[in-house]
Amino acid sequence: MIPLAEARAHVLQQVAPLASTAVAVGDAAGLVLASDAVAAELVPPFANTAMDGFAVRAADTIGAPVTLQLVGTLAAGAAFEGTVEAGQAVQIMTGAPMPDGADAVVMVERSTIDSASNRVEIEIEVEVGNHVRRAGEDVTTGDLLFRAGTVLGAGHLGVLASVGLQTVEVIRRPRVGVVSTGDELVDDGGVLQAGQIRDSNRRTLLTLVAEAGWEAVDLGIAIDEKETIREAFISGAESCDAILSSGGVSMGAFDYVKVVLDEIGSMRWMQIAIKPAKPFAFGMVDGTPVFGLPGNPVSSMVSFELMARPAIRTMAGHADPFAPRLLAISEDSLTHPPDGKTHFLRVEGEPDESGRWYVRRAGGQGSHQLTAMARADALAVVPDEVEVGPGDEVEIMVLR
Repeated sequence: MIPLAEARAHVLQQVAPLASTAVAVGDAAGLVLASDAVAAELVPPFANTAMDGFAVRAADTIGAPVTLQLVGTLAAGAAFEGTVEAGQAVQIMTGAPMPDGADAVVMVERSTIDSASNRVEIEIEVEVGNHVRRAGEDVTTGDLLFRAGTVLGAGHLGVLASVGLQTVEVIRRPRVGVVSTGDELVDDGGVLQAGQIRDSNRRTLLTLVAEAGWEAVDLGIAIDEKETIREAFISGAESCDAILSSGGVSMGAFDYVKVVLDEIGSMRWMQIAIKPAKPFAFGMVDGTPVFGLPGNPVSSMVSFELMARPAIRTMAGHADPFAPRLLAISEDSLTHPPDGKTHFLRVEGEPDESGRWYVRRAGGQGSHQLTAMARADALAVVPDEVEVGPGDEVEIMVLR
């Protein structure tokens, strides 16, 4: 067996960020900036009011209460024709541009309109700039908005839209193919025949890929027949940036996946000192990374989290490809017999008001018991010969 760190290093040394491409800002959520984003406009583009109220000359409010003549009403999206002179005011709505001559806004709650005389009483003195958003107060032309490497979220995309950007240069979204292998697998919903099991791995992995923000490609089930397996991997390598395969990476007599991948690719077959997910394979088929994950459903998911996800995040341009790890308090005993492996136990829990996590077993820990993995919020990382009892600290890898 080899250490997890060695296996990860082997994989990460062979993957690199994909090429950059220009995409519409609305399609860039979750993608990584490939170049710096620089503002070509001011935000706001003009001075405007932050409140509903009255645009005034601040000097006219000295000695308030004072009465000013109303000379207009201004809504957002409109412009005032003319100039606010001494003794005058313009009724103004939030977001409307400041009229020429006005330099402050009195909020509507501190004023009273006399409709009969078309005048307004201002109850308070205000200073220049009161409730006024200056042009360029948020962003100035030439400002560096976000550096290359930024992962674009809702706020980032809002800022890019606010300066008029229609497209943005990003690392291309990975296209990830998923294939399950094995004669025993079915997914037609029919009555199971002797020896058959339903294919859960493909659905699980396709969903994990989609949730990560990548493009998921269903490559189907490849039965234990060399040409079928060969075709699945060759066609996947032609159309995808990476392939996730589940099953056929152990030492079984009918594991044709190993035979085929050794013929068409350059693979390394590993036994990693972890549980679950000890068997793992990685290599290239026509330059496309292939991740050979175990067939047991929990092992497949854990192998994806530990090995495939960091590598594909690297391909997507993420500077830190790993899931966050932190210390939690265990409410259960998480010990295991010494076996030379680091165990990744499925736990559920949440942080308390102080942010401290408390975790407990999510259910059965067998590599076939997918329900516990579905419930898990994190994986507890328990090295060999380390005892974790109730109340002890344990490192966890957060899943969601």
